[in-house]
Amino acid sequence: MSRQIKLLWDFKGPAAAKTAEHHEIHLKEYIVIEKLPLNITGFEIRSEMHAVAFMVVTDENMIQVRDSLKPHRGEIYIEKEP
Repeated sequence: MSRQIKLLWDFKGPAAAKTAEHHEIHLKEYIVIEKLPLNITGFEIRSEMHAVAFMVVTDENMIQVRDSLKPHRGEIYIEKEP
């Protein structure tokens, strides 16, 4: 099984939550346009002034997505149990 990497885009300021939520829409559009076998995206509100949008990619897709969408950072993705 391929390693999964969570690519993150940070948004700061009073509109951070709305901006991150909207950015996720564009991440989903990119997945469809590029016909990528990815389906994990989302956004998280970290504080009143900080939110992130994210996309989980595999090692095989990481370079393409990183070079195209320029995330701010990445981390190893560990799926949370329900």
